[in-house]
Amino acid sequence: MSKRAVGPFQVNPIGLGCMNICVVYGPPPSFEDAERLLLTALDEGVDFFDTAALYGFGESERIIGKVLSKHRNRFTLASKCGMQGVDVNGDGKKVRVIDGRPATIKATCDDSLRRLNTDVIDLYYLHRWDKRVPIEESVGALADLVRAGKIRSIGLSEVSAQTLRKAHREHPIAALQTEYSLWTRNPEIAVLQACEELGISFVAFSPLARKFLCNDLHDVGSLLPTDWRHTSPRFNAEHYPRNLQLLNDFAEIAKALSCTPAQLALAWVLHQAPHIVTIPGTSRIDHLKENMAALNIQLSAEVLSSLNQVINQHKVSGNRYNAQASSEVDTENF
Repeated sequence: MSKRAVGPFQVNPIGLGCMNICVVYGPPPSFEDAERLLLTALDEGVDFFDTAALYGFGESERIIGKVLSKHRNRFTLASKCGMQGVDVNGDGKKVRVIDGRPATIKATCDDSLRRLNTDVIDLYYLHRWDKRVPIEESVGALADLVRAGKIRSIGLSEVSAQTLRKAHREHPIAALQTEYSLWTRNPEIAVLQACEELGISFVAFSPLARKFLCNDLHDVGSLLPTDWRHTSPRFNAEHYPRNLQLLNDFAEIAKALSCTPAQLALAWVLHQAPHIVTIPGTSRIDHLKENMAALNIQLSAEVLSSLNQVINQHKVSGNRYNAQASSEVDTENF
């Protein structure tokens, strides 16, 4: 599969989301294992790495800076601001805070540049729109960073088509990042079309549905108590057994195509539109190589139709976020 545009950059359609090298789903890998993963990703053709100030409260950025800074000319680097760890009580314990004020955005960028050991971030997202701050003000601050040469392009994460259009009038937006997979179809309501109309790249995160579509997470009871998926309604005791029933037909399609379920899920995302790229995350080299092999899979119109019938927004049980997380995003909902 040929390269695709992310703003002014040309990248392989499958990049690497770097949240998993430090936090969220399970015990983080050691620095040595994270280093091997990142360097293997480069060797496997990954040229688009996505991180954030939030991930590990800066740890993901620090690891990338230590490992990849010497290879900086080989890849496009994306990071995010507007949601980060803050020591609000002065006790050394950081908590996640959404803050889209211009001064905070600029300070976060300076911190990220130091951690990433780079002079410029290629694509810098507003991780969450701080609804207390007009989107134009937050994007205006990002535009100042472009003019200062600290970032090359601006992205938004988890916003609606309406908010995207407002932001784009303030300064051209290069990319919009939102969850998108067979079991999360919200971007199909309006955002995918808005991106196409405005010439904005769409970056799909969690294309494997937080491992659900890998078809090897059948017992959520095996997850660590700290695993983020315990907060998602789709993974709870009420909804997950229903969702597991969707996997049988999905796995049969993958088997017929001689690919893994994960590869089929990635191929489906990339077949939805030419302005889409995706950033599956992993901490395992074997999964990384498996994911990259999905670039070679071609799906017929018949197969795509079958997949859309097997898993879609009408069949998936439960919301993707709980009430708290839902209140923090601006995406359209069915």
